[in-house]
Amino acid sequence: MAIARLALTDFRNYRDALLCSGDGFVLLSGPNGAGKTNILEAVSLLTPGRGLRQVPISDMARSNGPGGFAVAARMADGTELGTGATAAAPDRRQVRVNGVPSSVNSLGERLSVLWLTPAMDRLFSDTAGARRRFLDRLTLALEPGHATHAARYDAAMRARNKLLAEPDGADEAWLAALEAGMADHGEALGAARGRTVAALGDAMTGLPDDDFPRSALSLEGWDGSTLAAALKASRGRDAAAGRATVGPHRQDLSVTHLAKGQPAARGSTGEQKALLIGIVLAHAGLVEARRGAPPILLLDEVAAHLDPNRRAALFARLEGRGQTWMTATEPDLFAGIGASASRFQVAEGGVFAD
Repeated sequence: MAIARLALTDFRNYRDALLCSGDGFVLLSGPNGAGKTNILEAVSLLTPGRGLRQVPISDMARSNGPGGFAVAARMADGTELGTGATAAAPDRRQVRVNGVPSSVNSLGERLSVLWLTPAMDRLFSDTAGARRRFLDRLTLALEPGHATHAARYDAAMRARNKLLAEPDGADEAWLAALEAGMADHGEALGAARGRTVAALGDAMTGLPDDDFPRSALSLEGWDGSTLAAALKASRGRDAAAGRATVGPHRQDLSVTHLAKGQPAARGSTGEQKALLIGIVLAHAGLVEARRGAPPILLLDEVAAHLDPNRRAALFARLEGRGQTWMTATEPDLFAGIGASASRFQVAEGGVFAD
């Protein structure tokens, strides 16, 4: 799981850009606003979902460009992955694998990508939805079919909400069918999340309590009970609320600092960052064991938010584990990373090998 060549066309602030990289560190330095995070976002689009910024696809096309955009990658094994949108259909994401049209969810079978951004620094005190999306990204890297279950569950839930809102009452047979679909895919979602949380817990027990402390993870908000019956029983309440009030979309990821025995949300910003990195590093080991290759990591401005000791510890933990893309405003923040890294300077709309 390493990108050997990345090409951008009319993506964000890039008319066109080309990067050829090795299978270790890929280091991007440049001033704020130059487009470093845009490159990471392009890599994140090589998996299912809307990328690390979670914005509409139409927002990714270059301003004042012809409309549409393209992101193309050649993997180290020769696989060609491409995604983008056309000017005629700016909100419709298209995917190609080795030149053949494919589904967005099929990308999860080819590649695992995880990311940390400055916006995630307060993940543990953020909304349940933010933590759920983080957990789903971890689960998807271990179980590619998770994306399909999520998409089908959401589609059935939206249709059920619309049906419950009908003034003349919902069609009983259609409502039951939608609830059956929600139950099938929802229970699969909850089970997959549970397996990920359990696997991470096992992985954490074998890790040292170093600069990235161990954490205990659990799921809250829905216990995984039979969903079809629960949905049927909640129809009246859901119709009044305008949404489904029970199911895996109500789950939350709870994280506790093991050594201190306190919720992660009570830790300092630096402590929360260290806990988050610890989870990602443990998960990367799980992916490597499960899929035979570590996931690609995208670390946006992580070095700038760590003290020198934790920065050195992070570089040491990442050395030799697979491809890691990192950004920083100053190349000095990458001091300690070996000469084999692929280094680039990023200027407004341009990327140059350093």
